[in-house]
Amino acid sequence: MGQGGEPRRAHAYDGELGAAVARAQAGDEAAFAVAYRIVQPGLLGYLRGIVGEEAEDVASDAWLEIARDLGRFRGDGAGFRGWTATIARHRALDHLRRLRVRPRSAALEQDAVLDLPGPHSTHDLALESLSTAQALELVRGLPRDQAEAVLLRVVIGLDGPAAARVLGKRPGAVRTAAHRGLKRLAGQLGAAGEGGARERGGEGVTDGAPGTLGEST
Repeated sequence: MGQGGEPRRAHAYDGELGAAVARAQAGDEAAFAVAYRIVQPGLLGYLRGIVGEEAEDVASDAWLEIARDLGRFRGDGAGFRGWTATIARHRALDHLRRLRVRPRSAALEQDAVLDLPGPHSTHDLALESLSTAQALELVRGLPRDQAEAVLLRVVIGLDGPAAARVLGKRPGAVRTAAHRGLKRLAGQLGAAGEGGARERGGEGVTDGAPGTLGEST
């Protein structure tokens, strides 16, 4: 993570994204495709963590709304990522309400997690390792508030205030949830490394694969 605890991996794309969004608002369809290409992997990964295998359908609904309301958006590339995440989360919650089920977990595609910087702290080690299938499995075992905070911060690349706006929570609460989730991940990843031989023998890091994101603590 960068200075001030902000994700760094998505920042390199924000200039291109902001320019593409501005051109798309002026009617450039090719520019909208560029914006889609930049945002969709993280958005889809986030939705997979909430609605599971229905993520692509929910993402399609979200993009229809994004395209429809694009002219109303005001902001830069980072703001666009937050805006699209908010729309996607609303569509996901609508989907879950229709199904009357709790948020379900599913494997987050490795492609949905963009390249991350090298680790400089325990938390950065957890972030770096989130590109592995093992760590993505561990995310699903986090308490729900921590899992969603980590997904927004790492998979979509939002900073603390932007993630808080998406979740409708105070920035401090989201920072705390992300901090606790990353700390727990770092500890589990460390334990997994020490117990690798046991895992290869069939003994997992967690007690079974959870069917939903964990409850908030």
